[in-house]
Amino acid sequence: MQYLVDDLKDCVDSENLFQSVIALEGEIYREVENRKTFRFEWKGKGYFAKTHFGVGWREILKNLVQFRLPVLDASNEWHALGKLIDLGVDTLHPVAYVSEGWNPAKMRSCIVTRELENTMSLEDLCAGDMSLVLKRKLVKKLAAVSKLLHDNGINHRDYYICHFLLDLDSSHQKVPVVYLIDLHRAQIRRNTPFRWKVKDIGGLFFSTFDLELTNRDLFRFMKIYTGRPLREILQKDGDFWRAVLRRAMRLYLQDNAGLPDWVIHLQERDSYAQGKTHGK
Repeated sequence: MQYLVDDLKDCVDSENLFQSVIALEGEIYREVENRKTFRFEWKGKGYFAKTHFGVGWREILKNLVQFRLPVLDASNEWHALGKLIDLGVDTLHPVAYVSEGWNPAKMRSCIVTRELENTMSLEDLCAGDMSLVLKRKLVKKLAAVSKLLHDNGINHRDYYICHFLLDLDSSHQKVPVVYLIDLHRAQIRRNTPFRWKVKDIGGLFFSTFDLELTNRDLFRFMKIYTGRPLREILQKDGDFWRAVLRRAMRLYLQDNAGLPDWVIHLQERDSYAQGKTHGK
């Protein structure tokens, strides 16, 4: 399969698209054994290319043994970007895509997207000084995006605030523009399973642990994500949100000796609430 917009038709050879893309010169952002991401420029505009060179049977078998679907090529990202664009979620805009080969261990592919200008990752943004107003708008925005993804059968699998980019020019708007990126592991189904919802929201929550979110922040997210009033959420969705908290804490403790105080207090309040419920 192959896709190429007019922007790049004079930059690459449509008859040999994969070889033409990997021959481009640019700044390498990431390079692992079978995958490379680099930035290049054409006619004054920036682009990012992600190339896949085949994962090999060993990687495929390792994933299958762990009951995980291996990422074989760029098709995951290609289909996920198309789905997000159809849903109206701000994301990367693909300008080229090609996939070659039938052997799953040796498939070669690449996807090229336009560079997002004047943006900042929410991880970098939150590391500095951020106004209370902007924080509340971002909580609402991420909750709405999360609901849209999961209600339409999409789970990200690397769902952290570092993969959300704020359009800085939109930060003053009522609803800021926030781009969701890094979709190469995304999965699309008819319905999003419970455990994958937990993994996504747990990952997102974990990545905010150093921000000291308030109860209002959390409740605001929960109400938008579920589309239900808080009382109903607390009565009916306790198992889901406790699973999210456990997932987030496990991720944080992989690289940290202890939990932030506000997370400990959150866990204690939840345990106390469960005790009161069970004691009735």
